[in-house]
Amino acid sequence: MVLSTPLISVVDDDASVRAATENLLKSRGYIVQTFTSAEDFLRSPRLNETSCVITDVQMPVMSGLDLLAEMRTRGYRVPFIFITAFPNDRVRASALSAGAIGFLAKPFAGHALIEHLDAALKENRNGGRT
Repeated sequence: MVLSTPLISVVDDDASVRAATENLLKSRGYIVQTFTSAEDFLRSPRLNETSCVITDVQMPVMSGLDLLAEMRTRGYRVPFIFITAFPNDRVRASALSAGAIGFLAKPFAGHALIEHLDAALKENRNGGRT
């Protein structure tokens, strides 16, 4: 099922980042679901409907990079945008080589996230699962 309005999944263990990102995306007309962990996201009944994942890099148990790898292993090709409070070139390179559309350092400008999201959604028009 493809939704006419994209469903954006926000995965971050920081409640304030989840809330701010959700508010920004909803103000732009997106449908948003938020998750406190990668594990919660992977259990989502709407996993197949997700148009883009915006996730923190560093989270307890499963990192954002591990989440991307798991999604690819499961056959999902949905675009990922990473956000992190601890940016470094090695992590950025790992994220981008793994297929991330964007990599933003916290705090990030809302327009920068929207630019990455617009690019991700354009690339993902054929759906998130191969």
